[in-house]
Amino acid sequence: MKSFLKVIQLHKNESALIKKALKNSREAQRILFDMYAPKMLSVCRYYIKDIHQAEEAMLNGFFKVFKNLNGFKSEGSFEGWIRRIMIRESISYLRQKKRIEFVSNEDVSTTNYSNSIQTNLEVNEIQKLIDQLPEGYKMVFIMYAIEGYKHHEIAELLNISVGTSKSQLFKARKMLQEQINKLNKTSYGTN
Repeated sequence: MKSFLKVIQLHKNESALIKKALKNSREAQRILFDMYAPKMLSVCRYYIKDIHQAEEAMLNGFFKVFKNLNGFKSEGSFEGWIRRIMIRESISYLRQKKRIEFVSNEDVSTTNYSNSIQTNLEVNEIQKLIDQLPEGYKMVFIMYAIEGYKHHEIAELLNISVGTSKSQLFKARKMLQEQINKLNKTSYGTN
């Protein structure tokens, strides 16, 4: 007697789901939402400290995803396209709440600073430190260090100058390094 191996499809075909969602299939939209919501909540959470507010921004972002789904031209990844919408939605949410403030522009081109921060902290501890940054610092830091945007892209998205973007990044890194050094000294019992 021959036994047959039953193949179970673990992942739905993304392009087929997108086509169905374009035709307003609620089931396809739900599956796409379920596939990407956890990652996109994390993206929104980078920018928005409160989890409930981040969730609100994510839901608004998914509303825009499905409303503008015909704008996805299958050039690049679908996840990347959704991610850009979530970033813009998070920025928009913070603007509406008037929480974004950029400290005055400083010339940081002559300043030399390290591109890496040495620490033994856990990810959640680092996230807490990032959350404590002023919103302008935090947003530029996340866009540059985590999302990989260039300064000219950040400046365009946030309606600031390239110099302000560089300044905010420099100040964010400096503040984070100071906080990490303080925690490291405390954890090693030297303070």
